[in-house]
Amino acid sequence: MAFMKLSKLLALSFLSKEISASLLTSPAQLKSAEYDFVVVGAGTAGCVIANRLSEDPQVRVLVIEAGRSNTGDGADVIQIPFLVGDATPSTSFDWNYTTVPQQGLAGRSVAFPRGRVLGGSSSVNFMYYTRGSSDDFDRLARVSGDDGWSWKKILPYILKTEKHLPPADGHNTTGQFNPAVHGFNGHLLTTLPGFPSDIDDRVTKTTEVLKDEFPFNLDMNSGTPLGVGWLQSTIGNGARSSSATAFLTEALGRPNVDVLIETQVTRLIQTGHTGSAPILQGVEFAQSRSGPRFKVTAQKEVILSAGSIGTPQILMLSGIGDQKELEALKIPTSVHLPDVGKNMQDHPFVAMQWIANDNQTQDTLNQRPDLFAAAQKEYDATHTGIFANNPAGNHIGWFRLPDDSPLLKQFGDPTGGPHSPHFEMMYENGFFSFTQTAPPTGNFFSILVAAVAPTARGSVKLATSSAFDHPLIDPNLLGTEFDQSLLVEAVKSSQRFVAASPWKDYIIKPFVDSVNATTDEGIKEYAAKFATTIRHPVSTSIISKESDKTGVVGPQLLVKNVKGLRVVDASIWPFVVGAHPQAAVYAIAERAADLIKAAHKK
Repeated sequence: MAFMKLSKLLALSFLSKEISASLLTSPAQLKSAEYDFVVVGAGTAGCVIANRLSEDPQVRVLVIEAGRSNTGDGADVIQIPFLVGDATPSTSFDWNYTTVPQQGLAGRSVAFPRGRVLGGSSSVNFMYYTRGSSDDFDRLARVSGDDGWSWKKILPYILKTEKHLPPADGHNTTGQFNPAVHGFNGHLLTTLPGFPSDIDDRVTKTTEVLKDEFPFNLDMNSGTPLGVGWLQSTIGNGARSSSATAFLTEALGRPNVDVLIETQVTRLIQTGHTGSAPILQGVEFAQSRSGPRFKVTAQKEVILSAGSIGTPQILMLSGIGDQKELEALKIPTSVHLPDVGKNMQDHPFVAMQWIANDNQTQDTLNQRPDLFAAAQKEYDATHTGIFANNPAGNHIGWFRLPDDSPLLKQFGDPTGGPHSPHFEMMYENGFFSFTQTAPPTGNFFSILVAAVAPTARGSVKLATSSAFDHPLIDPNLLGTEFDQSLLVEAVKSSQRFVAASPWKDYIIKPFVDSVNATTDEGIKEYAAKFATTIRHPVSTSIISKESDKTGVVGPQLLVKNVKGLRVVDASIWPFVVGAHPQAAVYAIAERAADLIKAAHKK
């Protein structure tokens, strides 16, 4: 394929002389056709990598992002915490993916939101800051053969990332978190809820009256997340803190960083070989399906941080993947790595709702334009109030099946160890669902129930040989008997939670959709009808030991049987994390940046 020469284009364009900002919207604005590092994807991990590598003023970094800027028209929905529900799907911030029909969901195809914007999914997610258990990282160390990924070794990177701030309302947070396990000098802002709700006391009282099943946990980010505790969110000073605002903004102020947005990488190009291993340090990109293709070269490395969907897609388009599948699309195979795009895992969840005896839920705010306008006015003036708070609730809970559970006896334990949860509950002060329409009137209490230790594995496959066509996404939600039965047990646990005495005068009755979800079969039918993804895809470019013939990347995150190419994003996890994964991805990226620096130390 012929390329438009960047050097010629730059010479012809007045933009090359007049553009000094690092945020570029056209290949014509690029200052060079060669960089030390090219980072593909300005998402959760990519922004961290760009920031850390560009700390050395002698290192030139290019970041190529398919999506738009995280500022400008309409960006309030991703900056104001309360408006997060408007960020996706079907917006300019979203890739607007859809899954293939899901057998575990009665053949439904479901929306599969992923951030297509600076900051990636950290700019559009629900801002939960949950690190996962020490077991998760220790298992990552065992699977990769690298103790550097263990909880003990990764915790300093976690603390390096974080800057914990007081909540928006400035209340005393004693007893709501453990300062000893947090960072206060990092880039990523985190905080506790800054707006109280009527259910807060009921949730905490339930941990007292049913403490054996629902114990209180002071800080679930300590490495031992089990129990119910106060939610920590990636919010600071009343606004979302994403990898774009936390890391990329600083990098954009450096002259050695270029960030090219609204530009899609179409494939990687071989620039040489070392023995039988191809060197893939060329990057081809375009701004439209029929537009010209451009090329830049990374003198040191290309870092793929395009996420669990984009990274395997780019690898396969570049001839790295399962040879039979590539040949079917007439893509020449450069490296046969059959695990590319395979092993995908995600968290399925279902929302349970009850009619509440309360007129102070978020439903009232959403149903009353005058109250909504007043809350927005307060936020605009002070960055406080409910608009500064995570609308997904003030508490969260992580739980394991009992040790004598028939499920564990039959199928074994899929988690990393005794500190890791099997399922999660998110407590919502109002009606919440991704698959049900909120009633126009009434007040509700919701518990979102997620299976966070699923056994099902899915895939990402190419639909065509074009980067501008969405791949075939199959997370295989509720695709195993274990996963379906696990969600049943989790739903029954949520029903026991609301049956506790603190809810006696609050819960009126179940919402009509869940009235029949009272038996195992009834719950399975309810889940098949209403369950969906909680938007946590991982494992499509899994890590393995250097000596393993399986896997996609080795313990240093370098793509196997290839030179000059590394993957740094959620796709490298060999199993789904028992957490909302953004905190774990930040940790992976922080250590990866040090690995990259060490590999190219002069």
